[in-house]
Amino acid sequence: MKALSEHLTQYAAYHRDRRNIATHFIGIPMIVLSIATLLSRTSFELFGITATPAMIVVIASLIFYLMLDFAFALLMAVLYALTLWGAAALAAQSQMVWLSAGIGLFVVGWAFQFVGHYYEGRKPAFVDDLSGLIIGPLFVAAEACFYFGLRREILLAIEEKVGPTLMRDMNATDTNSKRLHES
Repeated sequence: MKALSEHLTQYAAYHRDRRNIATHFIGIPMIVLSIATLLSRTSFELFGITATPAMIVVIASLIFYLMLDFAFALLMAVLYALTLWGAAALAAQSQMVWLSAGIGLFVVGWAFQFVGHYYEGRKPAFVDDLSGLIIGPLFVAAEACFYFGLRREILLAIEEKVGPTLMRDMNATDTNSKRLHES
């Protein structure tokens, strides 16, 4: 299994434009909340505890994060607990509100993602590696930590491999674009 810094570095390679990262701070939480909302309406008994499919997905995600890093797993547990709480509140509403919230958050969240990748000039990471879907929320949490000066050693390991974040010049043509136009 890859180490935390390897997962984050691979994901970060697709996310070097600061505008893209900023859109992910909005889009990824919306997508996570939407999925949790849509998976929170149905409940079942599991070992004497009432559970939802959303809880199972969260537990599986937290086990994965725990295998990568205890501190980030703890942070993600807090964030996912808040997400499950919000999702349960939305799932308890009428079917129309529940579906509208779940689907609406999903669509708008992905719109933010694709706007961000327009700025990036690169496709989303999950297109090449589906693990990007589980690393995305962790990446956002890690970026928040880096912003506050936490876990600097991981940030430095990432930047050593893929460079610092930047603001891509939307008017400049890159080498690949020049090659395509010359063909």
